[in-house]
Amino acid sequence: MTTTTVRRRIAAPPHRVYAALLDPDTIARWRVPAEMSCVVHEFEPREGGRVHVSLTYDSADAVGKTTEHTDTYRGRLVRLVPDRELVEVDEFDTDDPALRGEMTMTFTLAEAGDATELSVVHRGVPAGVSAADNEQGWNESLDRLAALVEEQQAQP
Repeated sequence: MTTTTVRRRIAAPPHRVYAALLDPDTIARWRVPAEMSCVVHEFEPREGGRVHVSLTYDSADAVGKTTEHTDTYRGRLVRLVPDRELVEVDEFDTDDPALRGEMTMTFTLAEAGDATELSVVHRGVPAGVSAADNEQGWNESLDRLAALVEEQQAQP
């Protein structure tokens, strides 16, 4: 098991970033690495709320963790502190022991003037997931999140 930590400064206040972390439609647009698509089957934005998401590779050569080309995970939101923190625990739907186990993602938001400092710590990444690939995926996802939230911030 490994841990991935990524940070991003987003040119928007914490309440906008926090809202994007909890909105299922917005999640489907940002919480996905490049060259994949995302379907949010279920996302209940409350403590104890269920999470069920599938990420599908665009390339026919890529191998999924759940099906031939798809990674599906299920979990729950365990802690929500508005505009400050979100903690989610997920597990891949898989029969592969190298990909099993609960993963905890902690999103921490801090006001930084007219921006937000966002930190994501992803603990318990299974041994079957490359640490470099996980970090790259998170960086790509946070780039998308920043672009979406900053675009919303720029709108009147």
